[in-house]
Amino acid sequence: MRKFFGFGSQKGKSSLGSSTIQQGNGFEMVSESGNRVTSGPKYHIRDKDLGKIHKAASTGNVQKVQKILLLQENGLNDKDRKSRTALHLACANGHPEVVTLLADRKCQLNLCDNENRTALIKAVQCQEEECATILLERGADPNIMDIDGNTALHYAVAAQNTDMAAKLLSYKANIEARNKDELTPLLLAVTEKKQQMVEFLVKRNANVHAVDKMKRTSLMLAVNDSTSDIVRLLLQQGVDVFSQDNCGWIAEEHAFKRGLNL
Repeated sequence: MRKFFGFGSQKGKSSLGSSTIQQGNGFEMVSESGNRVTSGPKYHIRDKDLGKIHKAASTGNVQKVQKILLLQENGLNDKDRKSRTALHLACANGHPEVVTLLADRKCQLNLCDNENRTALIKAVQCQEEECATILLERGADPNIMDIDGNTALHYAVAAQNTDMAAKLLSYKANIEARNKDELTPLLLAVTEKKQQMVEFLVKRNANVHAVDKMKRTSLMLAVNDSTSDIVRLLLQQGVDVFSQDNCGWIAEEHAFKRGLNL
């Protein structure tokens, strides 16, 4: 029997919160409704999907991109078969020189791919911080949501990249943005046991009283999925221990369902 900040736990697996499976070179976090917040995976590249400028951008060939634009073989904002621009591909593959070239040529920064992800979202998802910084400095919008309602900040949280999260917040990213599961970045951090990120967001005054689409508080999510340190931190922030979810349960009852005793 292990201790969980006042709870004695028994072996068992939570049916609440999100599960995590390995995908490629990143982690895919699948919530109850199937929304995804993935950290790490780059685009799957197939030549037949790409135009000339997309191929050059994906490999970081600055001179080739310049030549294609000069000869007007492709436009700055042309999309491939998956609605990706050259900027998307340069960001996903970590080519800041190409990103700078395209941005300086005044490409559209906020175009979306077929999953409604901007180049900024893709840069953050793939942890290409230099590319993300270039986009933010040029005026990219950090609050556009992808097909699952996730913003660039959600992806920074999934990667537990506090430096990137701080950068996004300095460019007015919404710390209370909600995805389709009504998860704010803080609720996502709690659900995914990202203690360092939880501490960071709390220090940035994230709302610890936010609830997800089932009206579960951060504390309810924490006793289901997180660590004793996260539970302790949330209690220190004065989270309401008597708040009820859609089933009328309070945090203590969530703990009991997990085989934990308060």
